[in-house]
Amino acid sequence: MSFTSSSVGSGGRTVRRVFEFGRTYVVRPKGKHQATVVWLHGLGDNGSSWSQLLETLPLPNIKWICPTAPTQPIKVFGGFPSTAWFDVGELSEDAPDDIEGLDASAAHVANLLSTEPDDIKLGVGGFSMGAATALYSATCFTLRKYGNGNPYPCNLSAVVGLSGWLPCSKTLSKKLEEVDDARRRAASLPLLLCHGKGDDVVPYKFGEKSSQALSSTGYQNVAFKAYNGLGHYTVPEEMDEVCAWLLSKLGLEGISS
Repeated sequence: MSFTSSSVGSGGRTVRRVFEFGRTYVVRPKGKHQATVVWLHGLGDNGSSWSQLLETLPLPNIKWICPTAPTQPIKVFGGFPSTAWFDVGELSEDAPDDIEGLDASAAHVANLLSTEPDDIKLGVGGFSMGAATALYSATCFTLRKYGNGNPYPCNLSAVVGLSGWLPCSKTLSKKLEEVDDARRRAASLPLLLCHGKGDDVVPYKFGEKSSQALSSTGYQNVAFKAYNGLGHYTVPEEMDEVCAWLLSKLGLEGISS
């Protein structure tokens, strides 16, 4: 599936970016289908590796959808192409956000969820850049629109971000004030953020500040979990936390042994 978006380049010319998303991997529920969660991989990865891990989790009532990001030139790699949900120049609090790329990826997530049955709870989660895209999707749901103003169609029931950060955090509070009912949706949406204190790729302070930014702008159901010594990867203890949290927030029937 591809998305095309336009932006004005130098000399006033319209530059069209085409986002060709890669293969999507699906993990079917082993029990009664109660929830569907789109899970987003990190920079340079693909949907396959996470689908293999998610299949081992004791959550029989969740259907996992693991898409693969478009391959695109990445500034932080000197323009070298990589699978990525959006372009990133540097990991700093003042770095500009690639709204175009974020919108395309959030729309892809929403498209994947749009065909799920009406009685199924919907969630989005991810790791690193995938976590950033998941958290951006959470703000789109809250504002009921993407960054480009187009309407956001999904009702999210849970959002998980591992080793990630919150894009567009500095403008979030102002945007929430401009949209009727946005604060109510923010207050009721459960979010889980997990981050390793030894992360040398996405610094721990990014996760911590993202959690604080969400809480301070009206997201009242934010859980932040820190892990001593954990680098830029996941461990069984963290995934156990994710399982227990999803079980609780999505109201799933039970955990398989």
